[in-house]
Amino acid sequence: MRNISVNFIWKIKFAVSFFILILGILSGNCRATAEEIGQISDLPTYEGIAKDLEILPVTVEERLAIVEKIEIEDIAQNTPSQEAEKEEEADIELTVIGEILNQPVFTPFRREGKVRDATRPVYVINRKEIEAQGARTVKEALRFVPGILPDGTVGTEIGGLSGQFIRGSNTGQVLILLNGRPINNLGSGGFDLSEITTDIVERVEVLPGGGSTLYGSDAIGGTINIITRRPTKDIITTAQLKLGSYDLNEQSIQTSGKQGNVSWLLGYNRTRANNNFDYSIPEVDFDGTRENADVLYNNLNLQVNAELNKRQSLSFNTIYLAKDQGVPGGVAIPQISQAAFNSLTDNNRKYTDQVLTDLTWNAKLGKAEDSLLTARVYLDFLNTRFDNRTGEINNHRQFDNNQRSLGFQVQHNWQIAQNQNLTYGFDYRNVSAENVTRNLAEQTETENYDDSIGKGAVFSKYLVDVTPDVRLNLGLRQDFNSLVNGSVTSPAVDVRWNLFEKTTLRGNYIRNFRVPTLFNLYSNSPFAKGNPDLKPERGNSFDIGIDQQLGDIGLLRLTFFNNTILDNIAYDFVNYTYENIGKVRTTGVEVALNLQLAKNFYFSGNYTANDPRILESSNPAEVNQELRFAGADSINLGLSYENPQGWYAGVLMHSLGNYPTNNTNTESLPGYTTFDFKLRVPVSQNLAINGSVENIFDQRYQLFPGFPDAGRIVQVGMNYKF
Repeated sequence: MRNISVNFIWKIKFAVSFFILILGILSGNCRATAEEIGQISDLPTYEGIAKDLEILPVTVEERLAIVEKIEIEDIAQNTPSQEAEKEEEADIELTVIGEILNQPVFTPFRREGKVRDATRPVYVINRKEIEAQGARTVKEALRFVPGILPDGTVGTEIGGLSGQFIRGSNTGQVLILLNGRPINNLGSGGFDLSEITTDIVERVEVLPGGGSTLYGSDAIGGTINIITRRPTKDIITTAQLKLGSYDLNEQSIQTSGKQGNVSWLLGYNRTRANNNFDYSIPEVDFDGTRENADVLYNNLNLQVNAELNKRQSLSFNTIYLAKDQGVPGGVAIPQISQAAFNSLTDNNRKYTDQVLTDLTWNAKLGKAEDSLLTARVYLDFLNTRFDNRTGEINNHRQFDNNQRSLGFQVQHNWQIAQNQNLTYGFDYRNVSAENVTRNLAEQTETENYDDSIGKGAVFSKYLVDVTPDVRLNLGLRQDFNSLVNGSVTSPAVDVRWNLFEKTTLRGNYIRNFRVPTLFNLYSNSPFAKGNPDLKPERGNSFDIGIDQQLGDIGLLRLTFFNNTILDNIAYDFVNYTYENIGKVRTTGVEVALNLQLAKNFYFSGNYTANDPRILESSNPAEVNQELRFAGADSINLGLSYENPQGWYAGVLMHSLGNYPTNNTNTESLPGYTTFDFKLRVPVSQNLAINGSVENIFDQRYQLFPGFPDAGRIVQVGMNYKF
């Protein structure tokens, strides 16, 4: 225990020292100039009508603006050089501080707001960053985000199954939203973010810590919200081609526009790669070429928006995700228990076929701009088939999982007064899933489960600016579902205090939960019997942090967190079933720093320290040990050049520390550090060339024992608008 405490105290000291060092460097008369970054995409920023409900109290900045107005005569007498200097300083705030704090964000509020108004730390990957980094899927877009370990445990090649570890939680304990509504697979848990290609994405919002007060089940460790692109005002067609290592061939086309009161967006993406890279596993002196790791995407998306009148709108959105991929397996490593039974599977396949559809109606109530009613109905089909055709024909199996999810959301955003806002509503989701196993040799079929879960909830969130500098959020949610132990109450209390003009303090508490999966509850497998009496997992999430503007050239965000998960659902190796036993507490720190070093030159960096400790377990050897895979510390650094004409060049570093691969901490992986180079060249107003070299120094590593990374990857592409 003493080593545990010493390690965590060292991490905290590192973060605090880093914070003090930056403040010391910038406490002098640092000066820099910059021009506002031009918008890379022609798509307009999101302007949802809920934006009209944003609280607008008189802030410190507004009071300063009033003072400037009073002194306008003195300003008019400034010399041209002084005026230019002031304009340059204003541009710096727009490109560094304003670019981050003024970003639109939905997840912390369940309505449109800004990052600066959130009481909780929220991180946004916008369209500009997605394009600059060349991210092909949502999984890849999360690679450099603080607070999350996004690399998964399978592989780095495109199509590899995603895994999200946030504040000690696993993939099934992270809620995935699509435009604010849940898409998690309740049959087996989680959602594979490698399924969604980034051509449909406007931004991705990451909210570490619990989110059950607003969104219900699964938001026990964090929430990831994928915001899709919206139609443009002008008719624009964009075509993209990208070629790269291991026979990567990505082609996409998207058309968007508006005529009269109707706007639309239609897109298609076809991506193919063989992923046949060379690799080695030194533990067993193995060298070979990755086989059966190919992938083929065929994704479609359609959005149609209609302005019914000046105060009502209707939006239809559907996404079709189809992926056909090989499942190559891993190399067996006898001396490592987690990898002893690995096998290379040269003939296994996985097929996914998913349809995500919703219809949303927005209406401004009354005659003013202070009341917005939103109603949404959604219908999703998540179908996955896994074919095991490796080895003797007697062992060939087919596993088929089909899920249907029908739900609706109704909520009302009401600006009660200038300093008060109330959001309340009702959610309902019914998920039915069928899972079968087929013996391909005997032509027999076994049903593992065929059941459903119905979930309903009422929620409310009251926001009040107690003073112009102090904001308080109070939230409460009551969930009901068809399980025996399904009633859950989720309160939340958040506060934000503008301590000084450039210093903001924040603190948050949220109670969270996660409903057991249908497999946990109803599985008929002889080796994994379901337990219908399982209780939901419960969590308590605390964090406290500071947002510090560094002069006029940067922003530092520092967050300390404590996340406890109780009643963890674990496998009972004696009775071959599942039970509620286990308690994990994760403490740590998240640091994010953004600086403008000089005109058009930028630095970004973040550090995440995780210490997830198992406090209770059915296995005494696991108590006080680190939770496997979830405890790695990560550092991301970036140095880039970007100008208003669209040129971009950047070097990015991604580093993950060592982490245990079992809960007794007797086995571990050493971690890794990679460097990437990204380049974008605007050839003309309509044509841009993109290129990248990922893992420049060809650093080889394993994400799970026996499962290799893809090594160096080179890509080049073009984007043309007409």
